[in-house]
Amino acid sequence: MSLIRPLHLAVLRWQARVTLVLGMREQALHLFETMNRLDPSNAYALSSRAQVEGQLGRHEAALALQRELTALCPDQAHAWFNLGFMLEKAGHLDDALAAFREATRLSPQLDRAWYGLGLVLIQLHRFDEAVEALRKNTELQPMSPYGWYQLARVHVDRQRPDEAAKIIRRLKGFEPKVAAQLERETGLRVAGPG
Repeated sequence: MSLIRPLHLAVLRWQARVTLVLGMREQALHLFETMNRLDPSNAYALSSRAQVEGQLGRHEAALALQRELTALCPDQAHAWFNLGFMLEKAGHLDDALAAFREATRLSPQLDRAWYGLGLVLIQLHRFDEAVEALRKNTELQPMSPYGWYQLARVHVDRQRPDEAAKIIRRLKGFEPKVAAQLERETGLRVAGPG
């Protein structure tokens, strides 16, 4: 009997993946719910349910499932990151801030969590803290333009155009379109890298 349940869960997981590939989200959701009925502590099924509920536009249900997942797996940085992302999207900025902070505490190398933390801090007008979070993101992902873009914008908001200009110059070396966009948006004109 003990071998049947794991095998049944594996089959359900495979079926759910196939239905997702075929775009059959409701059917996949039903399969993930069945997995959770068989094994309430199945983090994969719970996480998948939250994701599918979000894709179906049922954000409150997705958020509740994601909260349940962080309660089930409090040491999983990715669960906290996903919760922070959902909370930020729902406009619950203080709760999103706490979730992203927990994700970065659990996994200081999780660059996306630093980025999310920076975005929330920007929305809360806590620019100095946002700079620190975005700097950490750009250290972890130096070739991704997203953190650099937001960091430059924060420097402009902090009345530090010289710092923004340094970032634009850097971006011209590997993301000239993003650099040009920043120049248009900020009014700064910066010579090329070098």
